[in-house]
Amino acid sequence: MDGGEDEGWVELLANGLTFDLVGLAPSPAEHLPDCAYSYALPGNFDPAVMEAITLTPGPHLSGGGAMFPVVRCLASLAAQLSNLEGVNAVAWHPARTFSAPDYFRRGVQSWIEGGAFPGLGLTALMTNPDGGMQTEGLVLFTGQELRLSPEMCADRAEAAKVALRLVNWLVEHGKIMQSFTFTGPSGETLELEPVDNFSILQVWRRSH
Repeated sequence: MDGGEDEGWVELLANGLTFDLVGLAPSPAEHLPDCAYSYALPGNFDPAVMEAITLTPGPHLSGGGAMFPVVRCLASLAAQLSNLEGVNAVAWHPARTFSAPDYFRRGVQSWIEGGAFPGLGLTALMTNPDGGMQTEGLVLFTGQELRLSPEMCADRAEAAKVALRLVNWLVEHGKIMQSFTFTGPSGETLELEPVDNFSILQVWRRSH
């Protein structure tokens, strides 16, 4: 590591990539990011009393900060830093999520070691006005968000299970440019179609 500790920042090196950690004392803390979704945080968690430090790709990665290997490495480094004393939550800005440190760390480390992608943490699931369900933050990994049709979401828990299975598969395979079918967790056939100039991957359940 290197940096300007007296100026409240430090440079971290991981897998040949450099990242900046800013907002350290004696500098003022960073602005607290927006939180729309929280995972595994205690009921008395109060963001208003927290101070933020921010991990970002270093200057030499400008323009490449959204590349998959960089994002993956940043998540891994954040997971390691979450083990430090005094860390109360990990915010993942693209998904507007706040996660408990141990929850974030376990999910990311499992993914790095070959496990499932931590869909609730590095992405989030929101309900659309029409009753459908859509991801937030998946675009960073695949260039698309995933949207489930309203008729698939009558059972919210089942719809979330379907969405997370698809999210895990999409992070492995990348952006989808043409329609195809996918087998859901209960053996059902799902139709996936890129829409809105390929920015959304729409999902329907095929009727029998």
